Amino acid sequence: MSRILIILPQTDFDPTEVAFPWLVWTRAGHEVVFASETGMPAACDPVTLTGEGLPWLARSLRAREEAIAAYAAMAAHPAFMEPIRWDQAQAGDYAALHFPGGHAPGMKSYCESAEVHRLARAAFAADQPVSAVCHGVLPLARAGVLAGKTTTALTRIMEGVAVRLTRSAMPGHYQTYPESVENEVRRLIRPGGRFETGPVLPRYADAAHPQDGFVVQDGNYLSARWPGDAWTLGLRLLDLL
Repeated sequence: MSRILIILPQTDFDPTEVAFPWLVWTRAGHEVVFASETGMPAACDPVTLTGEGLPWLARSLRAREEAIAAYAAMAAHPAFMEPIRWDQAQAGDYAALHFPGGHAPGMKSYCESAEVHRLARAAFAADQPVSAVCHGVLPLARAGVLAGKTTTALTRIMEGVAVRLTRSAMPGHYQTYPESVENEVRRLIRPGGRFETGPVLPRYADAAHPQDGFVVQDGNYLSARWPGDAWTLGLRLLDLL
């Protein structure tokens, strides 16, 4: 079986975008290793996990029950409790790398990290399988590895809806940067890159609907948009392995 590295933001990552792929991969018998900025256990965005503070119209942004259960199991696993540091990780030690996303301000140090960019460059240089979802596409684009590639990421529409629904109750929580993820990724994949937005009305993939997520493949690189794509993304990485 293979070893897969999940590079975690220290805080504020989306619980579904980590826990669903972890569950898919560990059920298939693979070993998952986690890396965080400090080498201490990372923490997901509590708002997305619990829904606390979300206005009524934004309750759909809360993680679903099956994702919450998967996150609880993952968070109690020894590998999650004992991550390595970003600067200790070497891409070549793993069969594949996963870059999850999230909306909250804690994502910034991850998206801007030279160490995360280093891991991305090494993985792409070796043509290793890489998966990324939501804001997790940003460090790849900023590392310069997506120029000329076909990719998706959190779309303008998805991001805009989340920002508008939470603007009064928790201003800034769901808007990590002034520029949308889609706009920045579109700019950084030029020349020759293509951004795919997927269906306007997305479906949510889980164990009962495993193929309902939207995933874009370019060689050994897989990308997805939001938590609803995470289960399918995990399955597609299994295919590459």
